[in-house]
Amino acid sequence: MKAMILAAGRGERLMPYTDQTPKPLLMVDGISLLERNINGLYGAGIRDIVINTSWLGSHIQDFVTQLDLPGLHIACVHEGDTPLGTGGGIFNALDHLQDGPFWVINADIITSYNFAPIVLA
Repeated sequence: MKAMILAAGRGERLMPYTDQTPKPLLMVDGISLLERNINGLYGAGIRDIVINTSWLGSHIQDFVTQLDLPGLHIACVHEGDTPLGTGGGIFNALDHLQDGPFWVINADIITSYNFAPIVLA
């Protein structure tokens, strides 16, 4: 099972906080929104994650290359300067997602939901 994390948005409603930091990398209680979601997916057994990026995408790329979770593979797919939206972002990343079902979640959610039972189903 794979997952895609939608992380390409500009985060305009959170300006000025997102002027220099992409919204998925904003910290909440000491951990970024993106890392929370990666940890949740990883804890459910998902080891292949695709993240779409646009605004300050290099920051997200730099962040994920520093993660140290055994067996985790993350591919960042940059959309250019203009985000493609949900459907466009997924379509743009299909080369990384073609060999089976996959989850799609937004990078800016905070949840304690346990993905494991659904991943195993």
